[in-house]
Amino acid sequence: MNTNIELNVSGMTCGHCKSAVESALKSVSGVKAVNVDLAAGKASVTGEHVKLEDLVAAVADEGYSAAAAQ
Repeated sequence: MNTNIELNVSGMTCGHCKSAVESALKSVSGVKAVNVDLAAGKASVTGEHVKLEDLVAAVADEGYSAAAAQ
């Protein structure tokens, strides 16, 4: 079963930032697809058995902050 998780990501200011966040999210076990919207400061992640905490930690490791979108 696929899970869709929406994140608000802060700290991204350029294309390099977007790429870093995409790579970090794709590195999380179970992630199948990632879409990062730099202008909106949002990321959408699709995967199986993906935990929000793991996604937030991966983004934090790159120097950005993320939280579940409300």
